[in-house]
Amino acid sequence: MSVRSGSGESNYEYVIARVRSRRSRLFDEDDYRKLIRMGPSEIARFMEESEYEAEMNALGSRHSGVDLIENALHRNLANHFDDLLRFADGTLYDYIARYLRQFDAWNVKTILRGLYSDADREAIDVDLIRAGEFSDERIDRLLGAGSIDEVVTLLDDTLFGEPLANAYEEYEERSLLVPLENAVDRAFYEALTEGLPNEPDRATELYVDFLESEIDFRNIRNALRLSRSGAEMDPAEYYISGGRLFDESEISQLVANTDELVARLRESPYGDDLDAALSELDTAASLRGFERALDAALLEYSRTLSNRYPLSVCPVFAFVLAKMREVENVRAIARGKEAGLDPDTIEDELVML
Repeated sequence: MSVRSGSGESNYEYVIARVRSRRSRLFDEDDYRKLIRMGPSEIARFMEESEYEAEMNALGSRHSGVDLIENALHRNLANHFDDLLRFADGTLYDYIARYLRQFDAWNVKTILRGLYSDADREAIDVDLIRAGEFSDERIDRLLGAGSIDEVVTLLDDTLFGEPLANAYEEYEERSLLVPLENAVDRAFYEALTEGLPNEPDRATELYVDFLESEIDFRNIRNALRLSRSGAEMDPAEYYISGGRLFDESEISQLVANTDELVARLRESPYGDDLDAALSELDTAASLRGFERALDAALLEYSRTLSNRYPLSVCPVFAFVLAKMREVENVRAIARGKEAGLDPDTIEDELVML
């Protein structure tokens, strides 16, 4: 990611025109159903004839099979988001740069999980998405860390440093990653809205509106997970402030009663978009089906916002979410085919709109 500061006037018209063009090249349902019927080598050839051509050709001499597909997906993702920053000026640049720090959070959590599970460096590296603010040099230092303690130390000059250091003692006491992962998520979301003007203009209001919705969806997911799991964990540990649907005390009460939580969601401003997800929750044997439906609801909601406010940051963030979903879908197909899963099982793992 470029680390320059935004300068000049925000250029929404230009960036959104580029975003619309790129969004039109995203895979659709027909593409996914073709991919599901292919083997890994056929999927690779399909991608060579798509917008992933440059990345597949560049990485073809170093990787093969599903590893090639995954690396090409992640590099293409990083290239797109680096382009967004290159296109943008003014406060629009700053909003996009803040939002793309989610990949720094993703990479930190991936490295922590890898070390926790004793995965080797290569296995961790393939799951990283180098689309955030961290330089390749910093990521390489993190990959070279020999312990979780060392990772926390290496991040002490970043927005994740102090929250991770504060959570480390609890991690040692419980031998669970949850405190560290929550510290990373909270640091990311708090940084999204840090330092915004007290009297925001309309563009800033829409930026905040989009983020509040995303935080609400994150809190809904965490609340349902806790409610369904029956685990005796404090819901406050999972709560992320900054949304508009729940406060910390309210969500703690709702987690203890799934029916009341679902009723609250149906009455919320997201009720229409979550209707299918909540119906899925009533019949799903596990949370996985609900979470896929929730992902689809968030994509649909982001698309609604981008249509409602076409000259705002909303279409840009909606494209980021849709592109990330495309990468997740293709990766799930490739890994599913490699594992010999049947097409119906693979399709059930996808989120398509």
